[in-house]
Amino acid sequence: MNDIRRSILWVVFGFSMVLIWDKWQIHNGNAPTFFPSSAVTAPPASTAATPAASASLPAALPGGAAGAPGAAPDGAPTAAQVRLTVTTDVMRLTFNSEGGSLIGAQLLKHAQATGSSKDQAVEPFTLLEQAGDRIYIAQTGLIGGSFPTHKTPMTLVSTDTVLADGQDTLVVRFESAEVGGVRLVKSYTLRRGGYLIDVAHEVTNNSGQPVSPQLYVQLVRDGTKLSSDTPFYSTFTGPAVYSEQQKYQKVEFADIEKGKAEFVKSASDGYVSMVQHYFASAWLLADGVARENFARKVDNNLFAVGAITALPAIEAGQTQRMDSRLFVGPQDEKLLESIAPGLELVKDYGWLTILAKPLYWLLEKIHGFVNNWGWAIVLLVVLIKAAFYWLNATAYRSMAKMKAINPRIMEMRERLKSNPQQMQQEMMKIYREEKVNPLGGCLPIMIQIPVFIALYWVLLSSVEMRNAPWVAWIHDLSSPDPFYILPLVMAVTTLIQTALNPLPPDPLQAKLMWMMPLVFSVMFFFFPAGLVLYWITNNILTIIQQAYINNKMGVPLKFSMPDFFNKKPAAK
Repeated sequence: MNDIRRSILWVVFGFSMVLIWDKWQIHNGNAPTFFPSSAVTAPPASTAATPAASASLPAALPGGAAGAPGAAPDGAPTAAQVRLTVTTDVMRLTFNSEGGSLIGAQLLKHAQATGSSKDQAVEPFTLLEQAGDRIYIAQTGLIGGSFPTHKTPMTLVSTDTVLADGQDTLVVRFESAEVGGVRLVKSYTLRRGGYLIDVAHEVTNNSGQPVSPQLYVQLVRDGTKLSSDTPFYSTFTGPAVYSEQQKYQKVEFADIEKGKAEFVKSASDGYVSMVQHYFASAWLLADGVARENFARKVDNNLFAVGAITALPAIEAGQTQRMDSRLFVGPQDEKLLESIAPGLELVKDYGWLTILAKPLYWLLEKIHGFVNNWGWAIVLLVVLIKAAFYWLNATAYRSMAKMKAINPRIMEMRERLKSNPQQMQQEMMKIYREEKVNPLGGCLPIMIQIPVFIALYWVLLSSVEMRNAPWVAWIHDLSSPDPFYILPLVMAVTTLIQTALNPLPPDPLQAKLMWMMPLVFSVMFFFFPAGLVLYWITNNILTIIQQAYINNKMGVPLKFSMPDFFNKKPAAK
């Protein structure tokens, strides 16, 4: 009981380290060490309109790593392929005549580089791409017979390539030659200001006999990790599947490779997606349409996630149409919520989503007033600290009492160090006489920890932080401080906060308590500036409130520092 408060704080710190280590394991392609995902059992396959089994899935990139037979090593099209670039006000898309696939997407409102000032010219952010080892594309086709696939040459039958002023929609239309008497027409409808593409598939049967094709949609991506990930923090990159049955399920590339991927295979709602930090792509079929979801490795370091759905039988001379939607864009929470239920979950807040979503809502409202994400972070932390003011006051009053009696505790420990049992009794007696609860300073702080962890994930996940300036040298809240000023300030404020707390009676624990903030601060040199700013603000407000309460209780405001150089206590 002599240091139960400090012990609990160590437990909290240890748990934080466990979370960081778990994320590091995931970042390095390993299974989570401490929080493995629970097994998901797919529901039994429907007997009506059941999509094809996994064995019939199309080969995602047959004939070469670049995605085309005989493709050039750098991913350039062969003579049989034609690339078409289409531009709207927010996207520049590249289509390939082979299969009419979408093989490139640049987001014109988002810069490729981070950490640069607005005065510097920057290229638009590239999300989808097919160049060399970098593969991230969207494909569709037909299976279940000799039908057009994403490898079938197609002809462009539309002419517009730029969304003109005053024009709200732009249609890109590809048509295949007949394969087995079946012709496939793909139409991509792009809208002004939108990252959602309507994709219509029209299947015409000229074979002279009924056919029953199945439509597949898939996203193919290389398994390379993002360069923005670090050993100290990382975000999820890979496929994700959503359904009403099991909600949002992330699928690790490593699990796909090992054949251990677990997600809902058969569903009649939801979506399949590829997710990375700040951005995502997703195929969405209409609700009520039965589909078979799949995720698999298709080539060296290439992975596919997609869905297959059965089209109604098409009589000879008839045409059947299947509509779908393709999202390619930023993880803008409001935008995602407006598109489909559950799509906003690609912006992953982890297990604290229930707390993170209202925090993001509040952050966005504050930004609407100040029009600066940095100051919005500062004001949000101020509001949170104000909401927990009385809870914190209870903790700091308990700490002040502990600090006031700390000299008596230290003297008693030295005097009774040869009699641990009596030392314990005397310590409890002092606590009773001074009406000090050793847990009083710990429990109020523990209650607040989930809120601040949730805020951490809000700031780490929000695309609004990307290239968002704050003041002076901070041009990007999503990148580390280029001059390490914020991490240094954070380290200083953390040490000051530590110095205001009472030292543990045990000298070794006292030294470790001071080493912990230093180690923690080193990690923040690699963290985004927005996260460091939030932590600094919290530290400063904590120091002010703690100093105020100490002064109000008559406890002298002085720093408590352990003796790092003398191994033995000073002689009395």
